[in-house]
Amino acid sequence: MIPILLGITLLSFILTNLSAADAVDIMESNQGIAMSAEEKNELRHELGLDRPVTEQYVTWLGNLLKGDMGESFVSGQPVLASFLSKLPTTIYLTVVSLLLTVGISIPLGILAAVRQNRFWDYLIRLFSFIGNSLPNFFAALLLIYFFSLKLRIFPVMGNTGGWKSVVLPAVTLALAMTSKYIRQVRAAVLEELDQEYVQGARARGIRENRILLFSVLKASILTIINLLALSVGSLLGGTAIVESIFMWDGVGKMAVDAITMRDYPVIQAYVIWMAVIYVVINLAADLICHYLDPRIRLGQEEAQ
Repeated sequence: MIPILLGITLLSFILTNLSAADAVDIMESNQGIAMSAEEKNELRHELGLDRPVTEQYVTWLGNLLKGDMGESFVSGQPVLASFLSKLPTTIYLTVVSLLLTVGISIPLGILAAVRQNRFWDYLIRLFSFIGNSLPNFFAALLLIYFFSLKLRIFPVMGNTGGWKSVVLPAVTLALAMTSKYIRQVRAAVLEELDQEYVQGARARGIRENRILLFSVLKASILTIINLLALSVGSLLGGTAIVESIFMWDGVGKMAVDAITMRDYPVIQAYVIWMAVIYVVINLAADLICHYLDPRIRLGQEEAQ
């Protein structure tokens, strides 16, 4: 994890410094102030922008390890404080989206596998294909049009309307994830249903529902955990398009605003956050799979 994270910080810092835009000029433009050439040079010296890139990186990394991500070029506020203020909103949207995804995709995936090549299987796969083909922004606009503008059930945008505010952005995110998960769950369940232990359980007269819940689903849970790990990383990083459309004041929208205004300290903080989330979540998924799957543990013991 440590070499990966260090490599990402180095790469993001170098790419940011390769930009043709000058940080001081950006601060002057965003803050609406006029500065003389001498004042700009003094500010560059104060910020350390006149030093070599390697020295700037070492200083920046040292401050980062202390929890100092610098100050925003736009607001002048500490980046870490601004970032942490947006994070709870993104976590809230992530949790609701994942609950919707798991609550819909697992039952429908199992149903499609059990009813393979029958009416319900074809119908579920059809809706899965449609949902997987719809871009997030298009699904979001459709939901806004029907449920906000026409039916007036949910607010159009913002996150100040209580639980109703989270429904449309969460459904938008869950729609794409559910469509992918259904196919993966269906394939995993079908693979397990062909195993010999399932046929043996049926021969012993064990009920089909019990086989599905306590044997097949348990064996398929590893696939679901790996899928959830990728989705959690993506959602916690903030889904920029959906958050921007619904004006959801989270991490993703903050990143889009920072890119638009060339607020480099905020962009760097967002890149680091994404890297940490993906690495940590994938590590957690690997550890959970190691704990749940005895084949992994036995394979390691045999290797030793």
